[in-house]
Amino acid sequence: MRKTAGLWMALAAVVACTTGCGSSDEGGKGNVSFSTWGEGFIEEGIPAEEFADGWQATFDKFLVVLRNVTVADSEGNTGGEMTGSILVDHKVAGVKPVVSFNGLEAKAWNRVSFEIGPVDADTELVSASEADKALMLDAGASVHVAGQVQKGQEIKRFAWTFTTATAYTACRGEKDGKETEGVLVTNGGTDNVELTIHGDHLFYDDLQSDGAVLRFDALAAADVDGDDAISLKELAMVSLSDIQTGRYGTGSFSHIDNLESFVTALSRNLGHFRGEGECVVGNP
Repeated sequence: MRKTAGLWMALAAVVACTTGCGSSDEGGKGNVSFSTWGEGFIEEGIPAEEFADGWQATFDKFLVVLRNVTVADSEGNTGGEMTGSILVDHKVAGVKPVVSFNGLEAKAWNRVSFEIGPVDADTELVSASEADKALMLDAGASVHVAGQVQKGQEIKRFAWTFTTATAYTACRGEKDGKETEGVLVTNGGTDNVELTIHGDHLFYDDLQSDGAVLRFDALAAADVDGDDAISLKELAMVSLSDIQTGRYGTGSFSHIDNLESFVTALSRNLGHFRGEGECVVGNP
């Protein structure tokens, strides 16, 4: 179970590839296969020691719509582009297939991108049900998470649906122990790439700081009607300036001023590349 300190808002640019951008294997054809995984934090839960304020979290659903996986080179030539979209429930254990591109020229394809965006009628199901798709279609959703948090005998439930569209571009991550920009296709080989979803990022307390930690006290306190279920509407009623426990830093994002907009911003930080790898995050 991995945890990334850097948040998407802190990414201003991606530096050039330090290793693996050129290879003696260039020439011929090879393949790239993309999969996705939600890690143990989604499948098994987030233990109390990961939270600065002692909560623990488990998920019942973690639905994400993936689309527009694209592989291109530094000149902008496209080697492969995903058509359509898939709906994945990352609560279901295991790595799930996304898309494969076969017969690509063996070389560095260092511009790799993907999107998380709203479902549509043609979205295919991967480890998700028709009922899941109906829920997502009804809301025009890109992400839906549901579960519970607990501290001692106190239990709070949540079911949050997000409609944002997010592009993850200039993706880079560790391949064979080396920091690599994009993918590297070798003659007769297959570069297996994981689009990793980090569920713990929904509970960070800062949008820019590398020192962000997981907290839930302020979100738990938003349950003003006392029904032990925390809605996004309740979070929208909590001004960040009124929070007394912990800190909720927005850095330069001054338009984010309540817990609902804060958590929505965090929902755009779910996607990563080859585990801990980063992408530049923005609008499609």
